[in-house]
Amino acid sequence: MIQRAIAFILLIWMLGFAWFAVLLPQPAPIAQTDAVVVLTGGANRIDRGLEILKSGKSQKMLISGVDRDVKPRELAAQYPGSAKYFKCCIALGFQSVDTRSNALETAAWAKRNKVTSLRLVTHDLHMRRARFELDRALPNNIAVTNDAVSTHASLSVLFKEYNKYWLRAVASLLGL
Repeated sequence: MIQRAIAFILLIWMLGFAWFAVLLPQPAPIAQTDAVVVLTGGANRIDRGLEILKSGKSQKMLISGVDRDVKPRELAAQYPGSAKYFKCCIALGFQSVDTRSNALETAAWAKRNKVTSLRLVTHDLHMRRARFELDRALPNNIAVTNDAVSTHASLSVLFKEYNKYWLRAVASLLGL
């Protein structure tokens, strides 16, 4: 009986991984939102956020999880044609160090800026966990659009992210 229970749990876990790996979130069409939130930690995320700002579909952007040593001018210099956005429209969040604190930092920023809709930009493999944390931190009246940046991640990277997602879900059930 114990072997069957373990086999069943293992089967569910493996099917979940298949779902996670095959049906990764996709980029969202560019549409109007109050703000864009970009979680640092990977290539092309800030580029996508800037693309949204330049389209005029959002007026503000938070880059959450910026290293404390980064200066706004230095970051702007890495993205040609973006200096004016860094002056008017982009806030750098230096407080977060992980996905959970990204969500808390985003929620505080959204409240200060009276945001009612935002676009979450992160990698496709990270989107589910980031959205899980963001949904826990944000009030229910803020609409969130998932905008995933494609990664073409290896199976081992997907495996690690899948396990992080479920570990965080279990931890939240335990009140952690």
